[in-house]
Amino acid sequence: MINSKDIIEYTKNLSILFVEDDDELRINTAEILKNFFEKVDTACNGEEAIAIYLKSPSDIILTDIRMPKVNGVELIKHIYDINDKQAVIVLSAHDESKYLLPLINLGIEQFIKKPIDFQELLGALLKTSRQIVDVELHQRAQASKVISLDDQCSYDRDNKLLVYNNEKIYLTKYEMLFIHLMSTQIERVYSNEDIVEYYIENGENISLQNIRKLVSKLRKKLPEGVLESIYGVGYRLTLKY
Repeated sequence: MINSKDIIEYTKNLSILFVEDDDELRINTAEILKNFFEKVDTACNGEEAIAIYLKSPSDIILTDIRMPKVNGVELIKHIYDINDKQAVIVLSAHDESKYLLPLINLGIEQFIKKPIDFQELLGALLKTSRQIVDVELHQRAQASKVISLDDQCSYDRDNKLLVYNNEKIYLTKYEMLFIHLMSTQIERVYSNEDIVEYYIENGENISLQNIRKLVSKLRKKLPEGVLESIYGVGYRLTLKY
């Protein structure tokens, strides 16, 4: 079962546009979405949705297929003409199979069956919002030579330099390699296998036991909570500001 807190971690700063011609479903679902998203817009058809989107684009569009004036397929085509990277989730009833192939050909991967199952909705929202946040964090990290881990600690990727409270923090070669790998893509979870392979690529060897020891020592040099262990999976750097 998907935990709501796991979703909010990714959706709390995002916006969503929900397009549905059934008034009761639109209103009730919008109230649920408000628990997760910073901004929730609604539209009763594709024409209205396009007008709203042109004024204020949303991070995610959740749309029905069959609607008056402009249906879901036409809506998505129009939106993709504006932004071909737009995240879209489609609501699909059992008798709407004829629309699915055109949507798949447009690149839609996320479908939710009607009537809406709450867990299925949460799963789609988690997957989509996580992809959006991961891309944004990766772009931010790639664009910046200096990554702010929190308001007092930063890591300079070019110079491989850790600064905490305006003081340079000494890093061993193994610690430097570890942070450099983790900062390549902030919020990405790197497995033990990823870490071992990275060390080998850099002419070093590290055992699983030594990874745990290294993480323990690094946490004493980093702000609390920045270096996270994901049980049974690996480690990641998380921005804390």
